[in-house]
Amino acid sequence: MRRRLVQTDSSEWPLLLRNYHELNIRPGHYTPSPKYGCTPPNRPLGDYVSNGVIVLDKPSGPSSHEVVSWVKKFVECERAVSIGTLEPRTTGCLLVCLDRSTRLHKTRVFARSFEYVVLVQLHAPLEPQNDPQSSSCRPISPQEQVSKALESLRGEQLQRVTPVISKVQRQLRLRRIHKIELIEYSEKKNHALISVSCEAATSIRTICIHLGILLGCGAHVHELRCIRSGCCSENRNLSTMHDVLDACHLSNTKEDESYLRRVILPLEYLLTHLPRIVLKDSAVNAICHGAVLKLVGVLRYESRIEAGSEVVLMTTKGEAVAVAFAEMSTASMATASDPAATAARVKRVIMDRNVYPLGWGFGSAAVKRRRVETANPLLGNELGGQAGQGQGNGVMGRSASTVDSDTPML
Repeated sequence: MRRRLVQTDSSEWPLLLRNYHELNIRPGHYTPSPKYGCTPPNRPLGDYVSNGVIVLDKPSGPSSHEVVSWVKKFVECERAVSIGTLEPRTTGCLLVCLDRSTRLHKTRVFARSFEYVVLVQLHAPLEPQNDPQSSSCRPISPQEQVSKALESLRGEQLQRVTPVISKVQRQLRLRRIHKIELIEYSEKKNHALISVSCEAATSIRTICIHLGILLGCGAHVHELRCIRSGCCSENRNLSTMHDVLDACHLSNTKEDESYLRRVILPLEYLLTHLPRIVLKDSAVNAICHGAVLKLVGVLRYESRIEAGSEVVLMTTKGEAVAVAFAEMSTASMATASDPAATAARVKRVIMDRNVYPLGWGFGSAAVKRRRVETANPLLGNELGGQAGQGQGNGVMGRSASTVDSDTPML
């Protein structure tokens, strides 16, 4: 009698493991390693903090660099960096990466767009005006004038996005405004509350100055708040500076980790929007050493992968290994017959080396090489230099641009 397979519902699984049952499966033999690795929410506290990020509600007054230095002091970590920079008077979402999660800083895969709510102060009241292009005699209200001016600001703009006193060179930069609309207008106070969705490094104050020029009355920013930074929103997992300080104090004095684990999120939280490729445990350490991913090392993959797109390489326990560029689409992975075909090339390695066991050096060529090195070390060095020019054991190839000098030869 054939055993009936029961499909597990993974819709409530955390982070990168969510909807794991919907991923496509590559056929082939696979042996898991349960004693290596750990699911991100269940990491030991030291590793959890080192691989964590904080979605911080930045207060008005201190600069982003001051806030990051305070968080670094509270958490007692070696490195901390913010994704994006908010001006001292700006409040809202500020993403702070700790220790190992700072490796995601230069990838820019999660903070390419921002959303702001701006309270604009108009320098003079707006009077109803007649529209020369309209046949009706109805005058245009001040609210309609502001909405029409905001509509003309949508699209690409040239801005000098850095202040006069800055370490960054002041020059014209092209920035795109995806969406800008009027939320509310007060004729009594000459205030306009607007919502702006734009790409990173866009000057909101410049947009308000351009709005005042279009309206003919002048305008400036009265209040500014960032409500979304990439995939992080103020409606979910937002913590204040008091939360960070209280969580660290509770963990140090009462040994209660629950509050700190609620304030600090695993770095995988920032990568949930990327297509996923699940690796075999034997291929994880090779990726951490800079190897390109061969098709034989793929266990599961998502259905929305396109060639050249960014993907996240993950383990079967939901740990992020690296951010990579896909060399094959979903259809190519499903129909490819060559196991040595390149599936992805690493853009940035996230996981530390040797967390998982070595997956190379057990083939016949590697065993023969070790025997030669043992019998004659000088001859073994010459053979080792020739072997380093190849592709190793055929499971994982080398990527010269991502391999460090201390990388072992395959």
